Amino acid sequence: MTAELDDYLASFTEPAGYLNFGSYGPPSRAVVETIGRLTAEAGTGVRSAGLHAEDEKALAAVSRLTGFDRGAVVLTPSTSLGLLQIAFGLPRGAVLVSTAEFPSNLYAWWRAEDAGLTTVRTLRAVPGDELAPVTPERVAASLTPDTVAVAVSAVDFRTGVRADLAGIRSAIGDRLLVVDGIQGFGVVDTDWTLADALVVGGQKWLRAGWGTGFVALSPRGLARLRPVLGGWTGVERPSHYDGMPHEPLPGAQRFSVTNGSPFASGALATALGQLESVGVATVQRRIEDTATAFIDRLLDAGMPVLSPVSPGERAGLVVVGMPHGDAPTVHERLDAAGVTATVHGDDRIRFSIHATTTPPALDAALAVLGEPR
Repeated sequence: MTAELDDYLASFTEPAGYLNFGSYGPPSRAVVETIGRLTAEAGTGVRSAGLHAEDEKALAAVSRLTGFDRGAVVLTPSTSLGLLQIAFGLPRGAVLVSTAEFPSNLYAWWRAEDAGLTTVRTLRAVPGDELAPVTPERVAASLTPDTVAVAVSAVDFRTGVRADLAGIRSAIGDRLLVVDGIQGFGVVDTDWTLADALVVGGQKWLRAGWGTGFVALSPRGLARLRPVLGGWTGVERPSHYDGMPHEPLPGAQRFSVTNGSPFASGALATALGQLESVGVATVQRRIEDTATAFIDRLLDAGMPVLSPVSPGERAGLVVVGMPHGDAPTVHERLDAAGVTATVHGDDRIRFSIHATTTPPALDAALAVLGEPR
């Protein structure tokens, strides 16, 4: 290992059996220290402009890691808010989305439809497979003349399947591609600029804590999306208090709602800086190797793996089937053994593997999964 990777790994202190990064990624000591330092500075009455210098640090890091221009990115406190802003800003027409998406990537479109701003159309169902992946072929078959946007998760939260963003981009042509990147950004080394709107919360795989995230927009996205849910900090001369509406700012900053938390910005900037120090490709390789080892052992033990086996089709999620329908009970046993995972219904448990995951974590999970039932 390189010294940079050693430092990166040593900065995290989650319990050895933590396998739940798809729900929440415990921040590093460096992130926690940044939040503490900024909070202490705020307590001394330091000028807010100094604290908000963290905003620019975070935005610059987002630009470098996404490949989007600096002026095309804006901070957001959550994936949900970012998606709502995109949904309310769509041009008139229909948005195409799978009903198997995570709720944040459904409610945004439903709420915009309730407001009379868009029409929601769902992907054609695959008989007998309600969790079928969103493929370019399914998308192409579901497009209608009024489709103006397609929304998809980069990595499906339940199945762990990576979306073929390049294929979907090709299938939809000039329509807007909206990507919920929270389950993949930071652990998948891919071309994110295929998206017209990339929305990412920082509390999971980026390990930046709650209240962190960003939206990145392509030139097509910037040209077509309206800042319907933009606020006073997204306009020209925001401090010119004349009681009149001002022109939106150029670039993605027009979607700014208000002054955000410098503590959140600092946390995101620090987390992204740590990621840059080792590189996304390095993080991805470590996750691939560990996930492959876990999957091989699961299959050897006769456990059904419901997520993709091939590294190119997955990210950090490994989903194990519970054919006896006792997932909640097994989940309780895992928790008692110090293994943190996510239970989905009665028939599956989702494990999330990060670069910091060690062999003892896999041993502990497999010990429980192998218990007689």
